Amino acid sequence: MEHIPPVTGRMISGQACISDKSMMRELEAGGYGEMQGDKMFLKQFEALYLLYTGRLNLGKKQTDFDSLLHRCQADDPGILTKFLIYRDLRNRGYVVKDGFGFGSDFRVYERGHFGQKGAKFLVFGLDEGQKEKMGAMQKKIKEIIQMGKEPIMAVIERRGEVIYYKINRMNFYENT
Repeated sequence: MEHIPPVTGRMISGQACISDKSMMRELEAGGYGEMQGDKMFLKQFEALYLLYTGRLNLGKKQTDFDSLLHRCQADDPGILTKFLIYRDLRNRGYVVKDGFGFGSDFRVYERGHFGQKGAKFLVFGLDEGQKEKMGAMQKKIKEIIQMGKEPIMAVIERRGEVIYYKINRMNFYENT
């Protein structure tokens, strides 16, 4: 796990805002957040992860993980699934950024290549037992492959474990 010193931030419009320049440089080098003017904003799953690992202090009252999770779930009911996948990928040493459409939740960079190459994988998450239409999944996979990325499906088991499946495009020629 990379070393990020404790960071102090505050919540603005549902996102954690970091304004200390040295903290922003550390976070940016680790693949966290997005710069907007002279401030850095963390995505909700990034803030949850840093809070969970004890590397983020939010607000004067020191927001705890459960309080932030509850607040985030009001905006995004799937935030817990995203957090579990994000945490697992970060713990495995990957740099993970927000997905850019096509049904993907995350862009995942090969270890050691963040900032040098584009993301190699696009990950989309599902909870165990969640129903997904094959046509919709096939469309996601096709679009991801056309972008030159590898589609990965992350399934969250009931116990919170994440299992990854590398997906390949399939063509069904005959139905007998």
